[in-house]
Formats: sequence, C-alpha cells, structure tokens
Amino acid sequence: MSIHISAKKGDIADTVLLPGDPLRAKAIADTFLENAVCYNEIRGMLGYTGEFNGKRVSVQGSGMGMPSLSIYVNELVGLGAKRLIRVGTCGAYQPFLKLGDIVIAVSASTDSNINNTAFDHLNFAPTASFNLLLGAYQEAQNRSLEVHVGPIFSSDIFYQDDPDHFRKWANYGILAVEMETAALYALAAKHKAEALTILTVSDSLVTGEVASHQDREKNFLKMTELALSQI
Repeated sequence: MSIHISAKKGDIADTVLLPGDPLRAKAIADTFLENAVCYNEIRGMLGYTGEFNGKRVSVQGSGMGMPSLSIYVNELVGLGAKRLIRVGTCGAYQPFLKLGDIVIAVSASTDSNINNTAFDHLNFAPTASFNLLLGAYQEAQNRSLEVHVGPIFSSDIFYQDDPDHFRKWANYGILAVEMETAALYALAAKHKAEALTILTVSDSLVTGEVASHQDREKNFLKMTELALSQI
C-alpha cells in the first residue's frame, strides 16, 4: 500500500483516468464502469477500478495543481499504472475556442518550478504520448466532436492579478490554461509511462464567458467517453 492510495499491486488497472475532483471520479465510475470497486478513500480522494466494454480501467481523483497530481501519479505508477489520461477543464486563451470544445494537449508550458527543480533549471519540454494523442484525435474526428490539438499552459496560479497575463502565451499559440499537465507529462516520461491530457473548455479568458454547471457536466461526459476509447 502507498501513503496516499490504499491499494495493493493488482488493484490498479494499466489505464487510469485522472479527474481533479474526486466526486468526478465517483461519477465516472457510477456512469461508465461495471463492477466498480472503490480502492481509495484516503483524504477523500476517491479511486475506483472497474470495467468498460470488458476492459479494466481505474479512475483516480488527483486534486488541484501539480503538487497534488504529482503525489498520485508517482504512487499510481508504483502500483502498476502504465497509461495516465487526465480529464479536466480549461480556460481558453484563443478566440476560436468555444465553450464545450475539446482540447487535446500536445505539450505543456508552465510557470511552475516543478520541472525546473528536477532539471537544475534547464528547460525540459513535457509532451504527450503520441499513440494516445493520435488515437484520441482520430476518435474525436469519428465522433464529430469539436476538437483542437496543440500546446497548453499549466499554471500554479488560479487567480491572476493581471487580467491580460494570458496574451503573451496566446501570441505564441498556447490554446488554453489548466493546472496539472506539465507535471503529468514530465512524470510519465520519467517513469516510462504513457500520458495524455484531454480538456473541455469551461471558460474563456478572451471573452469572459463561463459555462453553466449543467453544460460542464454534459461536456465532461463527452470528454470522458473520448478518454475511455483509448483503454
């Protein structure tokens, strides 16, 4: 058993979905998985393993931000996870991104020091696993989902003082912002695992629009189905 996950070897499937919110982990298990078993309740960070279309899959809440996600990714890999797919929300940096659009992250820039510390302040560029990225993109095309593939920004800061802080990143082609992927992709590279982040646009820093709770939940289900297609 690890420190933060009360699971043993064999309890975790090869593929793990990583929503930030533990209640979304429960919702995924309740909605999509058969024979789901809750293997973790430590600190309320729920984790489940079950079956989707006859294949084992786990879903584990990861919390908010890179430090929290890093704890769970390190422990999940130690328990046998081989593919890690983050499913979450993001804020749009580009005017062509609409609420409910899906963003598949090729790479993740960051304002965090989490990777700088690991690389003695050299710039490591964390990227997605190509096979997972290609598979998710092709499946999205098959489902006629509005999907955008490109670089994102992982931030340590949710409430920024400068309302125009995003514009420089946007000028360099960054699609959207969230708070976890730079750490996820770096840790997957370290542990020789596969990783992918699939996000739903929940708000726009360009227009100020914010999706309703109902729309967030509906779009989250579409994104989760896309992620589950890759197990």
